[in-house]
Amino acid sequence: MQLLVEEPMPGAFVWTLAETDARGRPTRVARRALEPSDSYEAALAAGTHALNVQMRAQPAPAPA
Repeated sequence: MQLLVEEPMPGAFVWTLAETDARGRPTRVARRALEPSDSYEAALAAGTHALNVQMRAQPAPAPA
């Protein structure tokens, strides 16, 4: 899972969670911000929170 923060318009920052392949390349969007944030820091904090929630919701991998 990858967290991206972008500024599509000046002063409007949005986060996106993307699923990644084995090489770490984004393959599909899992979640994204519903509303833009006023700062990069706020978008990063909101995206980090969403990433933590997403990761806790996924089942743990089985031991090898």
